[in-house]
Amino acid sequence: MNILAWIVLGLIAGAIAKAIYPGHQGGGILGTIVLGIIGAFVGGSLGVFFATGRFALAASSLSIPGILVAVLGAIVAIFLWNALSRRTV
Repeated sequence: MNILAWIVLGLIAGAIAKAIYPGHQGGGILGTIVLGIIGAFVGGSLGVFFATGRFALAASSLSIPGILVAVLGAIVAIFLWNALSRRTV
């Protein structure tokens, strides 16, 4: 998939994931794109793992099922980021 498709998929998936996930997430437009691209890799890799039983680094495509997988992966990425960067004051 070319870089423009990755950026579009990242923007769509990151924006949907940020809208679904409760609470405030910062980062702006660039953070949303990066979050969506990471979500595409996380979701695609988890999809391959559940389908085949082995781990492979894969990414979802620019399609409706690909966007859904990328959104789920981005939600997982948001959860992990919040869990790792949470400050206790």
